Amino acid sequence: MSTLSKIEPTDATEPVAEVLAEVKKALGAVPNMAKTMAHSPALVRGWLALSGALSVGVIPAPVREQLALATAEYNDCEYCLSAHSFIGSKVAKLDPDEIERARHADSADPHAAALLALSDAIARGRGIVEDAALETARAAGVTDAEIAEVVGNLALNILTNYFNILADTDNEFPPVTPLAHA
Repeated sequence: MSTLSKIEPTDATEPVAEVLAEVKKALGAVPNMAKTMAHSPALVRGWLALSGALSVGVIPAPVREQLALATAEYNDCEYCLSAHSFIGSKVAKLDPDEIERARHADSADPHAAALLALSDAIARGRGIVEDAALETARAAGVTDAEIAEVVGNLALNILTNYFNILADTDNEFPPVTPLAHA
């Protein structure tokens, strides 16, 4: 059972109704995560702003989905793992092998694999990364802009992972169980 309730758009009063309308405009739907986050319109707006800013960055959507999958797997977040498996498949057009590989912070594409490995190293080191990890990423062609955006994507994904784990958000996506719990 969820530890935080959802606020349905039809039941919302201002300013929650306004922020849920912003989510619907941005995403075309209002996922349960946003309905649950809506207890704090500031949090919803922060999530939307960071997500929107990164969506026009240098890391393409399929790789952002792979980064989200790797982070959700690392943090054992079933909601985010389920959501990004669905979005990765249906929207970013990742094939099932790439979705599975992303859960292990890997990819058949060497550049994407380097970004995933770097993100994994940053997460596991809580920001402390060996020089060799950065050298390996740069040798694979990872730019400083990409390194910066990996940190941004990691922050975004940790935000949603931790929120959904704490809230025990109702999962409306086809469920994907973290490997540690499978």
